[in-house]
Formats: sequence, C-alpha cells, structure tokens
Amino acid sequence: MAQRRKKEKRQKTIRYFDYSLLFLVIFLLCFGLIMLYSTSSYYGTIRFGSAAYYVKKQLFATALGVVVMLVIAMIPYRFWMKVSGIAYLAALSLCVAVIFIGRESKGQARWLNIAGQSFQPSEFAKLAVIIFFAFVIYKTSKQLKNFKNLIKVGMIVLPIFAVVAYNNLSTAIIIFGIAVCMMFVASPKYSHFLIVGIAGVAFGAVFLMLASYRMERIQIWLDPERFDKGYQTLQGLYAIGSGGLFGKGLGESMQKLGFIPEAQNDMIFSVICEELGLFGAVCLILLYLLLIWRFMIIANNAPDLYGALIVVGIMAHISIQVVLNIAVVTNTIPNTGISLPFVSYGGTSILFLLAEMGLALSVSRGIKFEVE
Repeated sequence: MAQRRKKEKRQKTIRYFDYSLLFLVIFLLCFGLIMLYSTSSYYGTIRFGSAAYYVKKQLFATALGVVVMLVIAMIPYRFWMKVSGIAYLAALSLCVAVIFIGRESKGQARWLNIAGQSFQPSEFAKLAVIIFFAFVIYKTSKQLKNFKNLIKVGMIVLPIFAVVAYNNLSTAIIIFGIAVCMMFVASPKYSHFLIVGIAGVAFGAVFLMLASYRMERIQIWLDPERFDKGYQTLQGLYAIGSGGLFGKGLGESMQKLGFIPEAQNDMIFSVICEELGLFGAVCLILLYLLLIWRFMIIANNAPDLYGALIVVGIMAHISIQVVLNIAVVTNTIPNTGISLPFVSYGGTSILFLLAEMGLALSVSRGIKFEVE
C-alpha cells in the first residue's frame, strides 16, 4: 500500500502539444509559396509587371495567418463555446450581405470590400460552422440517437448553407459535408446517414436541374472537347499527362504560360503534376494524409467531445476540399471552383485555414498524459 502511494506521487501530469502538426502546416505553407511563385510568375509579369506579385500578397496573408494560428493555439479551445453563436450569426450576416453588396468577379459575387481589402465571407462561414455546430452537438449528443432530433440539429446549418449556395454551391457542399461528418462521429446510429445520403443526392439532382448553367457543367464534364468552357479542363489534363513520372522540373511548365486560365487558383495541382510529375503529386497527397492522421490522433485523445468535434470538423473541411480539388483537376467530377488548401492563391482562404490549425493545436494543448 505504501509503495503504491509512493508510485502515485511520482506520477506527473504533462500537457501535450502537437509539434508534428505544426511542422506539417509550416512545410505545406512553404511548399505552397514555392509552387505559387512558379505558377503565377508569368501572370504576375504580364498583368502587374512583377513576377512575385501574387506571392507577395499571399506571403502577407500567410504571415498574418501564422500569427493568428499561434494566438488561437494559446487560447483554451472551450472559450469558443461562448462566442460560437455570435460567430455563426456574423458569418450568416456577412454571407447575406454578399448577395446584395458583394463585389462581382467572373460572373459571381463572392467578395466584400472591407477597408480596401477583398474578403470572402464563405471562408469565415466554414470556421463559424465548425465551432458553433460542435457546440450544438456537444450539448445534444445524447439525443442524436433519435432520427427526428438528428434532423433538427442538422437544420441549424440549413440557413447558412442556403445563403452560401446562392452564389457558391461548391463551398455550400463543403459546409454540408462538414456538418454531416460531425454528426456522423457523434451519432450512435450510422443507419440514419443512409437516409440522409439518399435525401442529399435527391436534393442535389433537383438543385442542378433548377439552373441551366449547372446542367451545362455536367455536360462539359462528360465531354469537355465539345464545349468552349471545357478548355480549362483539357489544358489541365494536358499538363498532368505531360508531367510524366518525375515532371519537367520546377518552373518548367508550359501550360501555365497562358494555356491554363488562372493557373494559380483552382488548377494549381495540374501545374504541380507537370513540373514535379506523378512523384511530386503523390508526395503532396501523402502530406495531406499525414495532416489528417495528426487530426485523428488529436481527436481521439481530446479531453472532451467538444474538442474532438472541432478537430473532426477541421479534418472534414481539409479532406473534402482536397478530394474535390484533385477530382476536378483530373475531371473525375464537374468543375466546382474549389481551391487546394495551403497551396492555391487566396488570402482569405489561407488566413482562415491557419485559424483552424490554431484551433486544432489548442485542442492538442488540452490533452494530458500521466507519466512517472
């Protein structure tokens, strides 16, 4: 008995911090900046007279995002319970504002001008949904075994889903996917999600038929050579095919020289394949898989359900976005305009992605281990 007490006294509680996740994020950021410079230098020179134009803007957003990430990592994650409702309402309000006063680009109004800077509220909406929906599920987790309660909880996301879908269906799909993944993890009955899946497919089919341009995207996907709008898809496939096993070399892409429109955005993965080949593309995918693995480790060891759900939401966001982007570039699914996380150009996107990484690191700080 005395020996047991001595042993218990020798045990110490240590806090955990996932440095592996932090290292992976920094590595992805560096890789993204290198590939962004390689991909955008031609457009930057032609349009703005500076090969580093896009990289400079992305570097500023990245530096700000890293600061935000580290600050959020130091804040106890349970703090976000208190402000999650306000964040959700703020995101919903901003997304509604986009419909009426949003800045239009390429036929779509998805940005707000705030203090002279472009801001995409749909990126904030993803983060707001994660922290708010995690709180709602945390409070109602015992009721989710009932299908009616599951639907009621899911309906909370419907307003922001509908508002975002008005201008940006692809982001709305990601928000819906995040919510479904979080409910799936918390629900004890997985059979309910078969019904949700069937209903989602039926709704998606009706939604596509309501607008002719959406059906046109399906036709372009099935036969891109028949349509002028299939040009970007074809050029992306040419880039992937010409890269071979090890690619043409960094900076040696030909398709980025005006053949792939806005190569630094949604189609950057095709340039990666052309310059670094199949080997480089597989290495990038492995980096994303390592990132997802770290999220799983943190979620499985999180101190409570709220922390676990936050990390699951972040993991779902990254996973869905990576899969959709690569699927679009390889013409596996119709074009959706989804960026590649940490790599594609986009200041708002990188800022809120890093804020999410800060949340995941904050949850990891709450993990405790007993050691002798």
